[in-house]
Amino acid sequence: MKKLYVGNLPFNATSDELREMFSAYGRVLSATICTDRETGNSRGFAFVELAEGAEEAIQGLHQAQFGGRSLTVNEAKPREGGSSGGSRGGSGASRGGYSRSY
Repeated sequence: MKKLYVGNLPFNATSDELREMFSAYGRVLSATICTDRETGNSRGFAFVELAEGAEEAIQGLHQAQFGGRSLTVNEAKPREGGSSGGSRGGSGASRGGYSRSY
């Protein structure tokens, strides 16, 4: 199983369209379009998990045209910035969180 990053998506793209596009390369386990927390609008990228055929999908779909845009498709990398965001909130909580305001 591999998770792929799909960037430069048209903002009106749907998960069903992604499933259909990637199913030509292997069994699609999930297709998730990332949305803005506040507006719910697409952020123009998604993650697709494939049971097999990920390398073929990357080769076949990277730079492919979709909705008038040239897609970016590559293997998803673990979040590096996620830990720093968590540590900011977590460190404040571990120190009680209230001490700074006194």
